[in-house]
Amino acid sequence: MKSIIKNGKVIGKNFEHQKYLDIYIENGVICKIGENLEEEGAEIFNAEGKYVLPGFIDMHCNICDPGYEYIEDIETASCSAAKGGFTSITCEPNTNPAIDNKTVVEYIVSKSKEYSLVHIYPYGSMSVGCLGEHMAEIGEMHQAGIVGIADGGFSVVNASFLANVFRYSKMFDMPVITHCEDKSLAGKGVMNEGYVASSLGLSGIPKEAEEVIVARNIILAEGIGAKLHIATVTTKGSVQLIREAKKRGTHITCETSPHYFMLTEEAVGDYNTLAKVKPPLRTKEDIEAVLEGIMDGTIDVITSGHSPTKLTDKNKEFDNADYGISAFETAFSLSFTKLVEEGNVTLQKLTELFSSKPAQILGLHKKGEIAEGMDGDLVIVDLEEEYEINPQTFVSKAKFSPFAGKKVKAKIIGTIVGGRILI
Repeated sequence: MKSIIKNGKVIGKNFEHQKYLDIYIENGVICKIGENLEEEGAEIFNAEGKYVLPGFIDMHCNICDPGYEYIEDIETASCSAAKGGFTSITCEPNTNPAIDNKTVVEYIVSKSKEYSLVHIYPYGSMSVGCLGEHMAEIGEMHQAGIVGIADGGFSVVNASFLANVFRYSKMFDMPVITHCEDKSLAGKGVMNEGYVASSLGLSGIPKEAEEVIVARNIILAEGIGAKLHIATVTTKGSVQLIREAKKRGTHITCETSPHYFMLTEEAVGDYNTLAKVKPPLRTKEDIEAVLEGIMDGTIDVITSGHSPTKLTDKNKEFDNADYGISAFETAFSLSFTKLVEEGNVTLQKLTELFSSKPAQILGLHKKGEIAEGMDGDLVIVDLEEEYEINPQTFVSKAKFSPFAGKKVKAKIIGTIVGGRILI
């Protein structure tokens, strides 16, 4: 298979000042980058002076397959991801059955090859059933194709167990992805603890519920020398803990999602369940700290945080409504509008947050950059086109968003996976 992306402004470490280049891809690999490239039999995508970026890699999303295909499945998740410019996505292990053995890993890998438009890389659960009690078959899952060890969104209570996971992870040089929430502190909270929760009569989740576990996990990983990745950083305290750990030389990386640097707890407003996410939306002070963490490099990656659910389970009283957000198709445009348009980061920095950094963390050595010899995973973006977010046009089964009606820039006009032109 041959394809040429023509007349695009290529964004990458070696292309910051160049314009209107062609990229020739053969058998899924970038073979040549230059001007006026021609190749007989190649499929042509004319980028028409638009920006060509490395394909985005999502380190935090829920695919829901196996077990919850009625919410999302591999096919719809991949189509939604492709529409949002993601050429590689991960798979959280809290499926049914959980991704805690090689058979489930092999199922996802096999089904992805048949039904997915994009690359799918599963995480393996650190524990059987994502219960945090007995260690899963990490070695066998590594051989079957997992790229990280995760807790499936359930913070491990037992520190001794987690320490053993960290020790074991070093054998495979894989990151351990941890979601941070102390269940005893979070209690039955449904949104951020504070004035807004009190005024609405809703139970709150204190910031300390996140920060206590962030601190504990840093201490454990630091002492053992494991690769720790903190998922979904949302508070000022967490950002500072991670910043200090990095200064000490701890092998730690972390991520956040657009709703945590664009929306505050006030988005819950009049019991708006579309803004019910976990971790909860925080305060203006936290948003400012997360933005600062992105700008100074404390935060390494921006993820979609795609966590679909059924709209009927959102349309309930706030206490009983599901957590979740549909985010594949909005993540980049929201991030560009907030971060680049407002002068917080450069476009080059944004591509690192979406592409090269997650590739480095997950060990995807042929992805995340545009260069000869790298995989032909690309996204073409019209940075000037403004559009209004309309969840009814989402390809995902989860057609809802707290950003509905918001005007954003940077429309995805083409996604190329392994040289195959998808949109």
